[in-house]
Amino acid sequence: MNNGLCGIDEAGRGPIAGDLVMAGCILRSNIQGLNDSKKLTAKKREALYELIVQHAQYHVVKFSAAEIDEKGISSCLACGLRDIMRNLQADEYLFDGNTTFGVPGLSTMIKADTKVAEVSAASILAKVTHDRDIIRMAEKYPQYEFEKHKGYGTPRHVEMIRKYGYCEIHRRSYKLKALEATLFS
Repeated sequence: MNNGLCGIDEAGRGPIAGDLVMAGCILRSNIQGLNDSKKLTAKKREALYELIVQHAQYHVVKFSAAEIDEKGISSCLACGLRDIMRNLQADEYLFDGNTTFGVPGLSTMIKADTKVAEVSAASILAKVTHDRDIIRMAEKYPQYEFEKHKGYGTPRHVEMIRKYGYCEIHRRSYKLKALEATLFS
């Protein structure tokens, strides 16, 4: 059986809080409107997510803030890539970006999430999963306003960390100059 192309992308590499989410996707039918998740509205991402789940074979991998702090982001990305490749059998694997993180049998392409449907679909799966998870964390930790910044190091988020300290989903290994003067002096 020809399993074609497995597109792979991630969401949550840059935030200072929340999980790193990686997704691999093999499309079983054509889905209109796919694009880089960052170029779509939240409503459009949610609608496409449901179509992708119905019309694709996919695998999602998550790494917690604690795992990222312990292993490092690059190691987590390599582990996630290997896990996706073990769980989805394809003829080719394409990861958005320019590095394989040392994982053999993987191709890369810069901006693949805007050029290749399978990678766009993986981008949407990862982003929707990441955002749903961080919004659930916003309910548990309302003082950080995660629903507004999705864990990124915005000035307001940094202000909330100064006020309340870190919570369990913050990546302590991600150093912010704006915080170091306050927390570590």
